Amino acid sequence: MDFTPDAGTITMFSTTWCGYCRRLKSQLDAQGIGYREINIEDVEGTAELVESLNGGNQTVPTVLFPDGSAATNPSLSEVKSRLSV
Repeated sequence: MDFTPDAGTITMFSTTWCGYCRRLKSQLDAQGIGYREINIEDVEGTAELVESLNGGNQTVPTVLFPDGSAATNPSLSEVKSRLSV
């Protein structure tokens, strides 16, 4: 399954209990930045994908950008910068 987001948006891997995920989502919503949220506890294979992006750790939020790059627990300013928003 391809999780690469469309231009101008991100894919955010998260969990329901992650406070950092909730904070980033609320900041993205306030700025009008589109995102697709994937709960790694519900979607098969995504916990392993997050582990591969984070040196074996299931750290969330892990964000994928349209260019295929990833960031772990990025700030809103980093997301905006990398999306050129």
